[in-house]
Amino acid sequence: MTPTETSAILPDQADIAIAGAGLAGLSLALALRDGLGSDVRIVVLDPGLARDPAGDARASAIAAGARRLLSVLGVWDGLADAAEPIRSMIVTDSRTRDVARPVFLTFDGDVEPGEPFAYMVPNAALQGALADAARRAGIVLVAEPVHGFTTNPAVADIAYGAGGRLRASLLVACDGARSRLREMAGIQTVSWAYGQSAITFTVEHERPHEGRADEHFLPAGPFATLPLPGNRCSIVWTERAADAARIVGLPDILFQEELEQRFGHGYGWVRPVTRPQVYPLGFAMARSFVAERFALVGDAAHVIHPIAGQGLNMGLRDVAALAESITDAARLGLDFASPSVLERYQRWRRFDTLAMGVATDGLNRLFSNRSDALRLMRDVGLGLVDRLPRLKGLFIKDAAGLTGAVPKLLRGEAL
Repeated sequence: MTPTETSAILPDQADIAIAGAGLAGLSLALALRDGLGSDVRIVVLDPGLARDPAGDARASAIAAGARRLLSVLGVWDGLADAAEPIRSMIVTDSRTRDVARPVFLTFDGDVEPGEPFAYMVPNAALQGALADAARRAGIVLVAEPVHGFTTNPAVADIAYGAGGRLRASLLVACDGARSRLREMAGIQTVSWAYGQSAITFTVEHERPHEGRADEHFLPAGPFATLPLPGNRCSIVWTERAADAARIVGLPDILFQEELEQRFGHGYGWVRPVTRPQVYPLGFAMARSFVAERFALVGDAAHVIHPIAGQGLNMGLRDVAALAESITDAARLGLDFASPSVLERYQRWRRFDTLAMGVATDGLNRLFSNRSDALRLMRDVGLGLVDRLPRLKGLFIKDAAGLTGAVPKLLRGEAL
């Protein structure tokens, strides 16, 4: 840990406190530093700051808009060696044991000439780059949990660590899908479980992937292969929850057989290089993204199915919208945590978030089933979309976060 994370002089005052030092929390801290300048005191609290991020073997899809945000924040250039552009994508639909895997939909990977619509980046590399940038920016990092808080119209009073107290104008919860702070604020959610789990791990394979991502729809859920540097791919393998637990518990030779059956032989031999991890899948949407002197960002506000790879990107869109709302108010000399400013953020993000949640929920229900009638309908629909380049272009722009009211950071503009 760095001195800012272990200092005996713990902070008791801040302009903005952020609970959660994950990808969304650190990105928000940097975006606010970019917009508000060095005179504004930003404190990030999370016991996870004491852990080595190398333990996270997952990788995330970073859409074009999110990549622009990270570039403005001075983080992207340091990720060049770890990031792999997604240059194309194909969608197939079949049963697990089918020999033929007909391609129903293809995407070229550029949103603009020379700009891929997404990159794959290992979470550990991105987490490390964000933490290093936060330290360089003078953001105070405290490896302690937030235990509770109260708010009044003027301030948020935060309890953290072993008796620490921190007063801030605004508290932002970036503490994940099971957000304790969201519960403390009395914000309810609409949620349900899918009865599915995602098995995630990295594989290496014989032949180059050439930047191609595959989304292979199977009755239990999608099996996605997402390109990483070298002859490696990140696997996101969706199964019914009980089957996922059974599969990861198989002996290595039987697990390898299950993997090859779904991976296919297009890249030659394939073998896992990281340990498979299992994550239960569900949907959750906070009924409100804001309260008095309080805001939700990322998974604390919304959790969607990973079928479209939009989870982290939705969180970074929150980051861009909240940072811009706060910065605009501060430059006008207004209270940046007032109800009107926080409501602007909520209006900006609610419709987009709900629309993406409904879309991913619908796609999962449409594809994760054994109905031959539905399979025929969806395959015809995919084939029609594949023959409409303008519609495909719109889908790519939307997935890249470049449609609607796009915040400045997602356009590649500084606040």
